[in-house]
Amino acid sequence: MIDLLVVSATAMESDLLRLHAEVLVTGVGAVNAACAVTRFLDRHEVSQIVVCGIGGAYRGSGLSIGDVLCAGSECYGDLGVASPEGFLDMEALGFPLLSGPLYNVLPLQIFPHARRAKFVTVNTCTGVDNLAAAMEQRTGGSVENMEGAAVVHTATLVGVPVGEIRGISNFTGNRDRNSWRVKEAAAGAQAALIEWIRAL
Repeated sequence: MIDLLVVSATAMESDLLRLHAEVLVTGVGAVNAACAVTRFLDRHEVSQIVVCGIGGAYRGSGLSIGDVLCAGSECYGDLGVASPEGFLDMEALGFPLLSGPLYNVLPLQIFPHARRAKFVTVNTCTGVDNLAAAMEQRTGGSVENMEGAAVVHTATLVGVPVGEIRGISNFTGNRDRNSWRVKEAAAGAQAALIEWIRAL
């Protein structure tokens, strides 16, 4: 039995954790994440899963680059239909993703940091200001990423408790790569997770 599986999209987001937990690097995106976690769980029993990585903060979130926080919930931000009346999520369409029923917003059970916010998983990151503002307003989210909801979804299907922690590397919206702090955000999230692991 593996007590803790740490899931990250890239090696940079989990290299510091290899001495502290089992690590699974999935590749970027929801499909890679869901497939990798499913295959791993087919071969191993796992007590709990924590996603560790970086994310972009929405401008209205009150967050700063370098902040570390965990997901209070995860949301599929762009799963639904764009209609003349606006975006229709899975609840509006009447198609639950999980029993409960659960639609676009999925709960987590593990909180490896005191600071929590709603995370939003997208297939296309909001690299334009107006799209970022629209996603923030529509979802009520604070942190954007590309894998979290898929891992939470997979873990929920098999009954494994799951959490997610991320460091803020940038703001969403118009892309200014010079202001991004990817390595620092990844290191901050991992340091916070190591502290949580040691306290268990």
